[in-house]
Amino acid sequence: MSHSGGREPAVSLGLLDATMVGIGAMIGAGIFVLTGLAVDISGPAAIIAFALNGGVTTFTALSYAELAAAIPRNGGGYAYVREVFSAPVAFVMGWTRWFTYMIAGSLYALGFASNFVEFGHIYGYALPGPPVLYALGAVVTLVALNALSTEASGRGETAITLLKIAILGVFVAFGLTAADAGEFDPLFTEGPLSVLPAMGLTFIAFQGYDLIATVTEEVENPQVNIPRAILLSVAVTVVVYLLVVFVAIGTLGADGLAGAGETAIAQAAEGFMPTFPILGTGAALIAFGAVFSTVSALNAVVIGSSRVAFAMGRERQLPARLGRFHHRYGTPLVAILASAVVMLVAVLVVPIRIVGNLASLFSLLGFIIVNYALIRLRRRQPNLQRPFEVPLYPVTPVLGIVCNVLLGLFIDWFTWALAIGWLVVGGGVYLLLSRRGDVGPVGPPEIQEPEPIESTEGAND
Repeated sequence: MSHSGGREPAVSLGLLDATMVGIGAMIGAGIFVLTGLAVDISGPAAIIAFALNGGVTTFTALSYAELAAAIPRNGGGYAYVREVFSAPVAFVMGWTRWFTYMIAGSLYALGFASNFVEFGHIYGYALPGPPVLYALGAVVTLVALNALSTEASGRGETAITLLKIAILGVFVAFGLTAADAGEFDPLFTEGPLSVLPAMGLTFIAFQGYDLIATVTEEVENPQVNIPRAILLSVAVTVVVYLLVVFVAIGTLGADGLAGAGETAIAQAAEGFMPTFPILGTGAALIAFGAVFSTVSALNAVVIGSSRVAFAMGRERQLPARLGRFHHRYGTPLVAILASAVVMLVAVLVVPIRIVGNLASLFSLLGFIIVNYALIRLRRRQPNLQRPFEVPLYPVTPVLGIVCNVLLGLFIDWFTWALAIGWLVVGGGVYLLLSRRGDVGPVGPPEIQEPEPIESTEGAND
């Protein structure tokens, strides 16, 4: 595989590191702040909404797993769409995925800031300066780490994610002894259909496994480890979510959680968790976990957004300098910095709630296209080597398309209007770059078998 200048990507991430990129992105602040809001919509049936979202997510995750094994290239969904669609369609996919990851980064940065300030308040410290300064500092710190070393950022992601899983494990371990299953009877206090809007609200918490595919070329034995990492990250996340939601409802009750809103998990913890040395109350432990959750989620999208920009630069759908690895650091330095600029601007000026909805919509649209790309690739290249294959094809990707379309219908019209506006902006950028000669031809790409990537011996051990 040829790269436009610079050095080859360093193969420095193992199966555990790749899996933690996905888990780190999915188990972010969402589980801490969305549980109470979901219960407010659907009562105890919120646990059904989380379970169904896990099923919907799995359909598309399986498609990502097959495509990642068959097309082991950085860029994730963009790389797969580029393989089977014309360049303009691929540009739209890359443009929206890059935007989604960058905006998610600003959301996580602001989430980190609010949780960090709250953590200080728990111990009686009034941290100086506005929270936005801490958000900017988090972005700058993680961008610098990613710019200097993929291995360091990957290892850091692994450590932080394992820590927050351990914190949630403590919450669940104490909570299971105190939870009352009677809190789920009756289950549908707000009616069975109330599960659907709760699914729309919480679906964003299941996004992130696709980030694993954006670093394919930097993972050992990617054709085996990337599919494993995708499916492992989804499985672990779904199990953690269901256990946390069960404990939260079973201990605080649906009415209590609904009243607690965004602090529901922390308030539930206060009711049954003991006081811990150094950290203090259960609420303090949850706040500590929320801080680490947002840090790991932010790091994951810094990794993912830069790899999408890198892939688009390498395919000459964005300026070529984005598609190069730095000769010294072995990281896509220019792509990382370009992504960081948008994140920093979004932290300062973008209305986060609106653009958060926009990011969710673009994710749903991207997942629809990826599922269709799997179907189209199967038809166009039936003999392509596929180390992993989606079970029950074509039922699985078709269900992925249908479910994502249905969830998209629950997103408000204003968000759809903004999405169309952003696509128009992307079209203008593409035409401008085309006229300047900064991007490649607009015709369909030549379909070729992807070149195998050298793996580290013993990666499967």
